[in-house]
Amino acid sequence: MVGGKVKKPGKRGRKPAKIDLKAKLERSRQSARECRARKKLRYQYLEELVSSKERAICALREELEMYKQWCTAMDQGKIPSEIKALLTGDDQKPPQSSSTKTSKNSNQS
Repeated sequence: MVGGKVKKPGKRGRKPAKIDLKAKLERSRQSARECRARKKLRYQYLEELVSSKERAICALREELEMYKQWCTAMDQGKIPSEIKALLTGDDQKPPQSSSTKTSKNSNQS
């Protein structure tokens, strides 16, 4: 007995407010809809990520196959034309695109 009042044993804290059951069910349904929408978006993102990685893998496999062919040709004593072009610098052209870009930018101002 504390201060003239008798304490009853039980739960402490606030009592849960009596919530309308229909409102509670509707909130639960809305939450489930939102969860499904988030899950769908997440799966779409992951599928796009996987497909982009698969494309990158295919490109790298093609590049690897090209290098293998070059190595095979070089083992046979042949120099592929692509390697000759790289060694002689035929692929390197003067950077004309950068000068045209600056002239375009000056015209736009």
